[in-house]
Amino acid sequence: MITTGITSDSDQPQQTVPAKLNLNFVYFISAVVAIGGLLFGYDTGVIAGALVFMEKRFTLQADMMGWVVSCAILGSILGASTAGVLSDWLGRKNILIFSAVLFSISAIATAVPNDINLFVLMRILGGFAIGISSVLCPLYISEVAPAAIRGRLVSLNQLAIVTGFLVVYFSNLCIAGFGDEAWKLEYGWRWMFGSSFIPSALFLLMLFFVPETPRWLSKQGKTEAAFDVLHKIGGKAYADNALSEIVHTVEEESGSLGQLLQPGFRRAMGIAMMLGILSQVTGINAIMYYAPIIFQKTGNGTGSALLSTVLVGAVNLLFTFVALWLIDKAGRKPLLFWGAVGMATALGGVGTLFYLGLTQGPGILLFILLFIASFAASYGAVVWVVISEIFPTRIRGRAVSIATMVIWLGTFGVSQTFPMLLSAIGPAGTFGIYFAFAVFTVFYVWTNVPETKGKTLEEIEHLWLGESHQASSIVAKAGA
Repeated sequence: MITTGITSDSDQPQQTVPAKLNLNFVYFISAVVAIGGLLFGYDTGVIAGALVFMEKRFTLQADMMGWVVSCAILGSILGASTAGVLSDWLGRKNILIFSAVLFSISAIATAVPNDINLFVLMRILGGFAIGISSVLCPLYISEVAPAAIRGRLVSLNQLAIVTGFLVVYFSNLCIAGFGDEAWKLEYGWRWMFGSSFIPSALFLLMLFFVPETPRWLSKQGKTEAAFDVLHKIGGKAYADNALSEIVHTVEEESGSLGQLLQPGFRRAMGIAMMLGILSQVTGINAIMYYAPIIFQKTGNGTGSALLSTVLVGAVNLLFTFVALWLIDKAGRKPLLFWGAVGMATALGGVGTLFYLGLTQGPGILLFILLFIASFAASYGAVVWVVISEIFPTRIRGRAVSIATMVIWLGTFGVSQTFPMLLSAIGPAGTFGIYFAFAVFTVFYVWTNVPETKGKTLEEIEHLWLGESHQASSIVAKAGA
């Protein structure tokens, strides 16, 4: 699961909520945009239930099954890579409206094809919308939210994503109960995809009631319009101060890609990319996309497999709340470390049970739920906070974009290869590979990831610069 990293409240000086803050308005526009996050989870997760029937309907081989799943991720990569440029040009709101149109078209277009290639094309279109929402929904919220409540408002997007997964898993279960096996093979999977038209249309409609972000308006020289939005959020005094801060922040955004290759920041970039790729190659999206297929390998029928998938979604949502509660209490590194320990334990358990043939009973389900809980309470949320706070302001946007692309590429690789691995080496070997990556993740976090809890962005930047100066000093002494 993927979101754009935004710094948490702990990174900012302690601030109080403005006395005249229009909370109803702020929460309304944030909730509307968070529907895009829900669609992210809904459209990403719908394939989990539909694939069970599409595999038989289109006689999909392992490689084609992987492509049916991963094609949407390819679209997401394209959407995420262009969302920033498009929104800088045409505005955050207009590109969000564009994504809502694509969501709506894709919902219908993926429900009607009798040709798998046409389905893939329409699925890529929906993936493009997912990529846009993954970047712009948290970005929009961060640009309209007052600093004092920015963290909790931006977290709405992450909660909306995992809620979308849970809702679509439950929707798939309900739709699968409408008819017999023949109906499911011909029509059931179509209704699963078509059901996303309802939240897509709601998203499109409600976006017309939210303003453009004051930050984008200010960058376009529309300061009066920016002031009007800020005034509606918190009154005149708030608008004056916020507009001044926006102008100052925009002036700082002058970094270059070359700065990412400087000694100190190069390590920060390496950590961001490694955390991004490790969050994927440990298998999270193999479970989120293929859960019913996995549970069928244990001998469960389709209905039981879909019900187990609903439990996966529920645990994912529950432990996302745990991550949001602990991240500023326990710290980033402990959550990442113990989350990886939990993931490794769970993956080892799943692989061992499959290897021993002990697939009956609740064992595999319980280990998978342990994996989901461990991931949701750590990597699902924490990775994005770390990625967003370890870079200085002037290069943060570019750096987070690169890390985001790495995560999408990891998601694509896992979703494409999982059915092929399952076919080639079986579930025991497949989960054994994910277990090995999880064990590596434990040691990587312990030895390479610094703790950033309680540090200001300036202190974090000085950490990297200090390492850079230390490294230069060592080289100089060695040369002497």
